[in-house]
Amino acid sequence: MVKVNVYGMDGNVVSKVELPPVFGTPYRPDVIKKSFWAVQSNKRQPYGVDVLAGMMYAVDWPGKGRGRARTPRLQGGTGRGAQAPNTPGGRRAHPPKVEKNWDEKVNKKEKKLSLHSALASTCNKELVRGRGHVFDEKVTLPVVVDDSLKDISKTKDMIEFLKKIGVYDDIVRAKNGRHIRAGKGKLRGRRYRKPKSLLIVSDEGNIYRSVRNLAGVDVVSPSQLNIEHLAPGGEAGRLTMITVSALKQLEVR
Repeated sequence: MVKVNVYGMDGNVVSKVELPPVFGTPYRPDVIKKSFWAVQSNKRQPYGVDVLAGMMYAVDWPGKGRGRARTPRLQGGTGRGAQAPNTPGGRRAHPPKVEKNWDEKVNKKEKKLSLHSALASTCNKELVRGRGHVFDEKVTLPVVVDDSLKDISKTKDMIEFLKKIGVYDDIVRAKNGRHIRAGKGKLRGRRYRKPKSLLIVSDEGNIYRSVRNLAGVDVVSPSQLNIEHLAPGGEAGRLTMITVSALKQLEVR
């Protein structure tokens, strides 16, 4: 099995560790995308229109035999159509309905395979670089660090550590990549888009406090690790940092 370096707080290699067998899973982009979009679909909130939308008019229809269309018309003799889908201000013909089911199902074995395949992709430098991540060529992937990383509680100490290892440039890339979203989404509470950068897999500690202001960085425990963390957008190969204790917990995933 593949061995990778274990980095200490000074950025130097302190030992080597053998990756769990899960990191030898074949790369399956089709299963990864299927699992990712299923998770996204299941998070989608149902929506629909008001049942009275376009219907709050006093209308009348004079009946057949007058040479006029059967469109409901406003009372009062104006003759203007109302309520019907082909009239101004009328109801929609086929509006979105809250009862629509957006859920998608994925087989248990497919879901497990997608997670293992995405996890194995974190040690493939070509896939990681293909996602746009920037890192030192000498660093081994995934980046395995000593458990003392959990004791870092200040952002400046975390930045200094990431610079020593050679992955801080990826956070700078994510910070500079923040841009205004295209389309109407910019008007709906999601004006900016920001690239994802480093993923840190670690059990409890002070890591979250030290990285919450770093662009694109996510922290997750081994038990909560899912396809959205490992393959944002359905594309596997995210730059990942794992502590030694978290790596042992991934052996049973």
